Amino acid sequence: MSIGYRELAAVLRSRIEDGTYPRDTTETLPKHQELAEEFAVNVKTVRQAVRLLEAEGLVTVIRRRGTVVRRQPSMKRLGAERYAKSKWKSGLVAFAADREASGRGWTPGDQTNHVRLVEADAEVAAALGLPVGVLVYERERLVKEEGVPTHILTSFYRRDHVEGTPLVNPAPGPAGHGGGFAVLTAQGFEPDTITEALHARMPTPDEVRELQLPVGEPVVVLKRTTVTQDGQAVEFARGVHAAARFEWFYRFKISE
Repeated sequence: MSIGYRELAAVLRSRIEDGTYPRDTTETLPKHQELAEEFAVNVKTVRQAVRLLEAEGLVTVIRRRGTVVRRQPSMKRLGAERYAKSKWKSGLVAFAADREASGRGWTPGDQTNHVRLVEADAEVAAALGLPVGVLVYERERLVKEEGVPTHILTSFYRRDHVEGTPLVNPAPGPAGHGGGFAVLTAQGFEPDTITEALHARMPTPDEVRELQLPVGEPVVVLKRTTVTQDGQAVEFARGVHAAARFEWFYRFKISE
């Protein structure tokens, strides 16, 4: 008896999970006609099954190439550990700490950098304790892993905190030795407490283009506010992450 596209998708999904079809951008699933013959279904059923897997983020259909099984998350994003003062005071920025946890080093082409003065929107103004419309520095980075975009990170700073520092230098890569937190510390604004909030949503058209997202992949948005020991907000950041390219890792002690 012929199977339906959902049953076929379940079989293909199982083969992806057990490694029969490797998660590798150089490998593809068998051609539609071959799958149709193997499972005694028509090609339309195969196409429907593949579309279902594509919507789940398991495969990507590439014209003239075939159906590629997508890799598992390639970046492990550390939780609180990525911000340990011992790391950025010794010159290892949070971005590099993630690379270290993933077993990869940083190269100059891994991060673009665009710096400009912008008017603070309501969210940025509230986070930094400023009136809406005040000029703040915006530092936007597109981060890549092995040439593939993983996330867009945009940080905002008060002008009087970072004017003339490496944080407003548009050169690609981290800001100076130790990154932004080391720069803020040198300015007398040592980060002490970080608040992060995460939520998932579907990407905007611009995010699909910049992150090269396949059909159906959501993004994870991280919003971070960093303050000093005396409560002065020194950074607000928005990160837009390709959901399938990250593993989010947290370790913490359970409070009483």
